[in-house]
Amino acid sequence: MSERVVLAYSGGLDTSVAIPYLAEQTGGDVIAVALDVGQGGEDLENIRKRALACGAAEAVVVDAKEEFAADFCVPAIQTNALYMDRYPLLSALSRPLIVKHLVAAAEQYGGTTVSHGCTGKGNDQVRFEAGLSALNPDLKVIAPARDFAWTRDKAIAFAEEKGLPIDVSAKSPYSIDQNLWGRAVETGFLEDIWNGPIEDVYDYTADPAEPREADEVVITFASGVPVALDGRPLTPYQVIAELNRRAGAQGVGRIDMVEDRLVGIKSREVYEAPAAIALIAAHMELENVTVERDLARFKRSVDQRWGELVYDGLWFSPLKDSLDAFVADAQKHVSGDVRMTLHAGRAVVTGRRSAASLYSYDLATYDTGDTFDQSLAKGFVELWSLPSKIAARRDRES
Repeated sequence: MSERVVLAYSGGLDTSVAIPYLAEQTGGDVIAVALDVGQGGEDLENIRKRALACGAAEAVVVDAKEEFAADFCVPAIQTNALYMDRYPLLSALSRPLIVKHLVAAAEQYGGTTVSHGCTGKGNDQVRFEAGLSALNPDLKVIAPARDFAWTRDKAIAFAEEKGLPIDVSAKSPYSIDQNLWGRAVETGFLEDIWNGPIEDVYDYTADPAEPREADEVVITFASGVPVALDGRPLTPYQVIAELNRRAGAQGVGRIDMVEDRLVGIKSREVYEAPAAIALIAAHMELENVTVERDLARFKRSVDQRWGELVYDGLWFSPLKDSLDAFVADAQKHVSGDVRMTLHAGRAVVTGRRSAASLYSYDLATYDTGDTFDQSLAKGFVELWSLPSKIAARRDRES
């Protein structure tokens, strides 16, 4: 049997050209694998037909929206995952899911090599190949754009030479990656970090400065999983999709940042993540109500490390597996409702309630009915301050 190359296929110019190019380079068959992770755009069946028309021996298309939401976006909510305290990992979360399906296709079709369209400057090459190494270390990897210096000009010329059924005339001034969890925009005039984004950069969000009525939403969580909006039971995918529309209509989730890439350079990125920003803000507030103080303090360091691991392509790693177990246990009581106002580019929590709440009105109130015994506070403060007092005396006497 000839060699079989499993290609992560998007349907665009670069990966369409990669089909005949890889066949020529390897002398083998190309298996194209395309996933719907909520990126919108073309129908999967059209993408499948294009892959076959470009010479793929087989074309696999997967509707992975529900899987992406439940198995990848939900853990990011539970860990309040914001790389550098801002970026909600939208591209980083989709890569391990794609890798999982590439490995499955390789097993199904006898693939020995996997190919992706990443360049040598980005993070995604690491995410693909680290994931592949963890799930099937015997698979070889070919990355045409990186390994063969495959430029857009070469790709267009090759497509025209082969008569491939793809449109190469229009080119966006930006490099765009999008999925259910958000949208990433880079390159073009954005590479000058003094230039401000203009409105045509955005697609998931409306201009937050435009006057409009506020939108109030109640988000229900069960063990850290969003399960309902305004009392309507929904799957995580449905929750995220609806909040993308509602929070996006209010301009929530615009992020403009200079980011530390894994490969060692800084990159200017513009993101839109309306549902992600709203859900993480709501989840963090519900944790404030339901998670004990020391557990919450420790979890913040776990959340940061979890986000770094995912950003760095280590979704399938022993440390992440162990952190996942910790997070799952820490989410046992993170259930309840959070009310938010979505308006003018902000998602603001205005109410929270939970049967597992650690908040006690009787202890917190300053009014009649206060059950907090203030007489105990004086001794507590003295004992708490004692180490500092002893050290201060020593330092004065030395």
